[in-house]
Amino acid sequence: MQRGRGRWSVRRLPASGREEITLVAQTGKADKSDPDTQCRNRRIPRAVYEREMFRLQAELVKLQEWVRVEGTRVVVVFEGRDAAGKGSTIKRVTEYLNPRVARIAALPAPTERQRTQWYFQRYVEHLPAAGEIVLFDRSWYNRAGVEKVMGFCTGDEHQRFLRQCPIFERLLIEDGIILRKYWFSVSDIEQERRFQDRLHDPMRRWKLSLMDMESIIRWEEYSRAKDEMFAHTDVPDSPWYVVESENKRRARINMIAHLLSTISYYDVQRSATATTTTILT
Repeated sequence: MQRGRGRWSVRRLPASGREEITLVAQTGKADKSDPDTQCRNRRIPRAVYEREMFRLQAELVKLQEWVRVEGTRVVVVFEGRDAAGKGSTIKRVTEYLNPRVARIAALPAPTERQRTQWYFQRYVEHLPAAGEIVLFDRSWYNRAGVEKVMGFCTGDEHQRFLRQCPIFERLLIEDGIILRKYWFSVSDIEQERRFQDRLHDPMRRWKLSLMDMESIIRWEEYSRAKDEMFAHTDVPDSPWYVVESENKRRARINMIAHLLSTISYYDVQRSATATTTTILT
């Protein structure tokens, strides 16, 4: 069976010293004279992009059916810079999936009661049951990013999170959950350009917030927070996969192709009788 195939390279992450898969796309600070960089920077023609995206989405449907039949539990974490393309990628992932099988968890700010609970507690209730896929549009890693930079948590709470997070994720994996973590990376120049596009587009202006503006001002603080997060949570059991998302089309294709390549699913064959019964019921 032809699986999701994309291009990705292997680099050594300085935080851990281990080699990790890094999806190939345009980078904001790449050497533009390099032939490989020029190739990655080239915009994918729409017809080519849509054809490959549809093929990958068909594979996602096969993955969904495998998850449902086998009773598997899958969690995919989407993290990264504001306007890095997480939301649009999630939209492409779920476009043809059954919302009863694949759902998006995008949690609002915690309530006063939730702030007094164990930090991971409100995320646990959104974890998948058998035969479900959950896509976290931001996740428990809020504490390592926005909460740390904006002062929404104390230094002790932040350090406690960095200690507990690898243990929490190890427990999920030991219990049989398939966990994948993707960090969407974008340059400050491209991020600002996307914010400007949102500002001048009345249909997308709602996406802008004061937090977005702060992310530009505090760019270096967010970078340091991310590096510290990687140093503690990029572990063999649950590594981070970095998606260079300067080019959104390439980022979406690469991320989906990589996700498919990391899960040993198969094409579930459904009989005509079973299909007819499902439709009638």
